[in-house]
Parts: sequence; structure tokens; C-alpha cells
Amino acid sequence: MSAVTSAYLARPGRPAVVARTLAELTGPTRGIVELPVRLMWSTERAFDLADPDDLLWMYENVLRETTRVDDLRELIDGRTLRRVWRRLNLPRGVRLAWESRHRGLRTA
Repeated sequence: MSAVTSAYLARPGRPAVVARTLAELTGPTRGIVELPVRLMWSTERAFDLADPDDLLWMYENVLRETTRVDDLRELIDGRTLRRVWRRLNLPRGVRLAWESRHRGLRTA
């Protein structure tokens, strides 16, 4: 298994899921991405990765809502995550979980 279920919570009762390495995150870096309903309950689940606001909104939803490392691998790109990390609006538990596993994100 290539994920860490952390002691930090994404929301009450749901541990944050964190990839073991940023290198395993090989999600798309361009185009339109439609999130599955389990990650985004809205009818508007398509995100244009060329739009900076769409990219941030998609990453925030995936990092907050996922319960599976496969979602992280398929939807998040490690290099992009490092680039946008400081601009993401994340629950405290999600941010702490990721930064405790990937200390480089603290200074990204």
C-alpha cells in the first residue's frame, strides 16, 4: 500500500489520506478533469486545469474528500501540488497530515 492514513482528520470521523511519495502522484496536468461523485457531489464536477482557480478547487476537493490513495495517484500531480500548495484552502487536519509526511511542502 502506498498511502498513509494519518492521525489527522480531513473532517470529523474521516482520517486524511496522504500519498507516501509525491512522485507517485501522476495525475493530469492539462485538459478537463471530471471528478467522480464520491469526491464532488455537485452536478458541476468538471475542472479545466488551464484555469488556475479550477485547478485549486479540484485539488482542494480531492485532498479533502478522498478515502483512497488511487484517487490521489489518478487526479493529483506531485509537481503541481508542490507548486500550488500554499494557495490551497485545506482543512487544518489535511494540511498537517500532508506536511508531516512531506516536510518539503512546508517550504514550497
